Amino acid sequence: MQRSLLCLLFLLIRNLHGAAPEGFVERSWTIQSAQRTALLRIPKLVHRKMPVVFCWHGHGGTAEHAARAWGLPSEWPEALLVFPQGLPTPGQLTDPEGRRTGWQPRPGAQNDRDLEFFDTLLAALKSEHPLDQNRVYSTGHSNGGGFSYLLWSQRPGVFAAIAPVAATLGKTLRPGAPLPVLHVAGQKDWLVKFSWQEATFAAIRSNNQCRPNPAPWAELGSLNAQLFDSPIGAPLVTAIHPGGHEYPAGTAKLVVRFFKEHTRAPVTSQ
Repeated sequence: MQRSLLCLLFLLIRNLHGAAPEGFVERSWTIQSAQRTALLRIPKLVHRKMPVVFCWHGHGGTAEHAARAWGLPSEWPEALLVFPQGLPTPGQLTDPEGRRTGWQPRPGAQNDRDLEFFDTLLAALKSEHPLDQNRVYSTGHSNGGGFSYLLWSQRPGVFAAIAPVAATLGKTLRPGAPLPVLHVAGQKDWLVKFSWQEATFAAIRSNNQCRPNPAPWAELGSLNAQLFDSPIGAPLVTAIHPGGHEYPAGTAKLVVRFFKEHTRAPVTSQ
């Protein structure tokens, strides 16, 4: 009952906050008896199958703020962008009572409501739009970045690449099948410690069979991005900045460049 009241309060506050950002439309679905919403930015001119990027806000965030603040629409106007809205969720590091919005942190948590939400979103988009199913991507900040890692683990074969920001695999989650990953991390992150994120880098390099020595990939503003190449086509790019738990300027540009460089190999029938 308490969780239902929190969800209702959140929806009332969100509805009072304002309309969707310019260029976006809001869609809703019912998942496990709860109304779920997402903001969609659909390209105006579609000449070929579109890439689709799922963008997961951080704990306590909103789809509207992420859509306005991250800068992805201007960086990739040809992509279908999806900014889902989370529900009140207990935070692993803060908010143990779950008063703020977020995403399930591990398989089975919150009755897998967010994994089911993703499945519903992807199925709806496939049925309504000409998607390139070999160019499906996921990115997110903090808890949303962790959910991108969860999707990699739990939805194998779906994504061409992922790009978490200020996140970790966590203590129990293991990487999925080798996949290109770009990870943005702040050396002074006060919430998701940089040492925790370095442990995630090590797990990914091992999983993706990356070479030990990185090469320069990009330098943009405060972001210094290094490429750990992979002979099996699953590189890791670590984009490090001297700041904290923010979504740093330039991140969207690097994320879009990385996604454009990676396409999932088509599945061939036997």
